[in-house]
Amino acid sequence: MRRAATGALVGLAIGDAMGFPTEFNGMAEIAAKSGPWREMTLPLAWGRAYVTDDTQMTLALGEGLVAALAEGPLTPERMEWPVRERFVAWSVSPDNNRAPGATCLRACEALGARGPWQEASQIGSKGCGANMRVAPLGLVPGLDEEQQGGAAQLQAALTHGHPTALAAADLTAHAVRLLAAGVAPAELLPALTDHAHRNRDRYRVEWLGDLVSHAHDADPAAFAARGWDECLTALDRLAAALRSPDVEADPCEATGAGWIAEEALATGLYCFLLLPDDAAAVVRRAAYSSGDSDSIAALAGAFAGAHLGADAWPAEWVEVIEYRDRLLALGAAWDV
Repeated sequence: MRRAATGALVGLAIGDAMGFPTEFNGMAEIAAKSGPWREMTLPLAWGRAYVTDDTQMTLALGEGLVAALAEGPLTPERMEWPVRERFVAWSVSPDNNRAPGATCLRACEALGARGPWQEASQIGSKGCGANMRVAPLGLVPGLDEEQQGGAAQLQAALTHGHPTALAAADLTAHAVRLLAAGVAPAELLPALTDHAHRNRDRYRVEWLGDLVSHAHDADPAAFAARGWDECLTALDRLAAALRSPDVEADPCEATGAGWIAEEALATGLYCFLLLPDDAAAVVRRAAYSSGDSDSIAALAGAFAGAHLGADAWPAEWVEVIEYRDRLLALGAAWDV
């Protein structure tokens, strides 16, 4: 049994911890502190591998979904408050001291006022905070594509309301789902491109409500298309990079620095697709990058873990990862 859910969640946290010390560093700085990328070790402090807000918010989403699903099938009404309340609790936690994203903090402060979530959403932001935390929605058993896509977009929109943030979160969850289901890495990019084209002009009103009224687009279809088109451009750039891949070069040079949602998706996928049969190498390559290294490596680790399963990760890394017990509990609940 691959235990894809455990593999993806643990992989996300390992990638996050691996990229934590290299975020905001240039390649020369990373080389000076880490040596060759293939020799990177999981950084430890007081015997623990510490993660960032990426893993913390992934756990908030995952545990919120568990609470929502305890009440019945996943719907927007069941999902909103359990996830919203956990995002707000994360935002004021003393453990939220890992350089959290400004968009998430602003949105969570507004969400805490308990008004309509659409008024809290940061409609102009497409930061990678929208999709670095979405992996659980590719792992929950029994969701249909409507529930998965709608819920992925809703969790993104609670903080990041830009249509590209919504589309990138939808694509990220779909990628995790496909890999966990056994789709071959070579088939992944065509499947994601097809998913983007099929959903290009679809506004998920039942999940997003009147969010579109806070934007400037002519109509809901135009709002949705704006986001999917930017993601399709990122996927095209990824396809071009894979035609002449360079595993030794900074991946951010190929597909983007990852500070924005569609680039985080593309560069996380690029690192995974460069080395799809070696999970440790995937997170090393992703963390050894000049951009948003922790988010890129978190996504790449989730993809690698969903594909290869829990046993792909070195046992000594799993033992020391922060939040290990919570990650393993979620994985055990969703492994099928």
